Amino acid sequence: MNLTSLTTKDWHARAAAVRYETRHFIDGQYVDSVAHGRFTVVNPATGKPLCEVSAGTAADIDAAVASAKRSFASRVWSRKAPRERMAIMAAYSRLLEDNNEKFSLLDTLCMGKPITDMVTIDVPAAARNFAYFGELIDKMDGQVTATAADAFHYILREPLGVVGCIVPWNYPLLMAAWKVAPALAAGNSVVLKPAEQSPLSGLLMAQLFVEAGGPPGVFNVVNGLGETAGAALALHNDVAKIAFTGSTEIGKQMLIYAGQSNMKRVALECGGKTPQIFLADLPDLDTAVTYAINGIFGNMGEVCNAGSRLLLDRPIAKEFLARFIERGKDMYRAGDPLDPTINLGPLVTASHRTRVLSYITRGKSEGARLEFGGGSPDMPGSFVNPTLFSGVNNRMTIAQEEIFGPVAAAIEVDGLAEALSIANDSIYGLAASVWTRDLSTAHKTVRDLEAGVIWVNCFDHGDMTQPFGGYKQSGQGRDKCVESLLSYTQTKSAWIHLG
Repeated sequence: MNLTSLTTKDWHARAAAVRYETRHFIDGQYVDSVAHGRFTVVNPATGKPLCEVSAGTAADIDAAVASAKRSFASRVWSRKAPRERMAIMAAYSRLLEDNNEKFSLLDTLCMGKPITDMVTIDVPAAARNFAYFGELIDKMDGQVTATAADAFHYILREPLGVVGCIVPWNYPLLMAAWKVAPALAAGNSVVLKPAEQSPLSGLLMAQLFVEAGGPPGVFNVVNGLGETAGAALALHNDVAKIAFTGSTEIGKQMLIYAGQSNMKRVALECGGKTPQIFLADLPDLDTAVTYAINGIFGNMGEVCNAGSRLLLDRPIAKEFLARFIERGKDMYRAGDPLDPTINLGPLVTASHRTRVLSYITRGKSEGARLEFGGGSPDMPGSFVNPTLFSGVNNRMTIAQEEIFGPVAAAIEVDGLAEALSIANDSIYGLAASVWTRDLSTAHKTVRDLEAGVIWVNCFDHGDMTQPFGGYKQSGQGRDKCVESLLSYTQTKSAWIHLG
């Protein structure tokens, strides 16, 4: 069935029929917590409990890591012939696509993402991740170096061992795919700790890996709170690497945990405060305004690279704001995320809504001008209306701190030099964009922006070849791309004396 043809009534009927698997997935089977603890997952669209999920502790992490360690030591995955692993990854990718409906429902019900976004964006992108990295499995070459005649030297590239993946709630399925796919393709075994707000799709991921032919124990999932299960995974001495996406504050804690344990590798993709620079010579104002609106209000603004700072060249600032206000206040409509016509779901929790609203209050108190939005619609759930501030300067809190909600801050600038100065005046450096019709200006701006991902005359474009990750306190990891795959490996040098 074409999922995009389903109605709101259809989706609610399917949601009512979903049966939630809420235990951990360890060594190829579902198991309850050692301590039998549970925690509640809440549907943010209604504010009502969705299900009770097994709460993992250090004991459950120990069991999952032990399972992953056994599977890695047995070489049942890492030494499987590359073409066989490629076939399993391809079959797995197809299974993800085949289960689009269930994945879409699980993430929508857990974190409020509009169902159409799940069906058309998140699930297909997750499947592409596994297909892409599966295709790279037999492309990881070693190296033979040029040496003296009495020696033969070669370099092997090998998996690390057990990889711990800790992922956020804003893209539960897709962020897990960004970590798990390259880790598995490189031959590692994995323990995934999903966000406690959205744990259900990760469990289905692990189950389907075994159904696709993946050996039990290679892909394990433990639910739980960050301060218990997450910390235990990051501190575990049998984990060779932690791949983390989340807040900068917790990312720093991951580095501390690595130092306190076994000096494990840590790959971080953390916060952002992305500037979108709109210069007076941009190619098309209407197109730029559309990208600006989508860049901050898409996914409810709960995006690490959300384009939250609009740096507007003064000659076009007035007209840009007028068009943004005219279209932006109505382009995103809040409502039931199971309604296929809705493109603005609730924020993930009521407490997060309170946090976002507090930033809006702070913006008004610091002198920014509220153009539209600023509150919540009169409906159940943790919704916040799309919000635009103008008259912002880069010293204001709403221009410096990551809000992680649908709040845009417009800052007027006098040309490129000031735009670059303001854009780089941030602890973050995840992404940025520039709009200009001048090729030289574009290249110079790309060179001078302090960010890991930069778009020219577009926003949030890319494919699997694109490294995704940041500078400064946005972290140092890279997702997607060949570089990501290689980061889950290590090199071994073999020097053979022939004399």
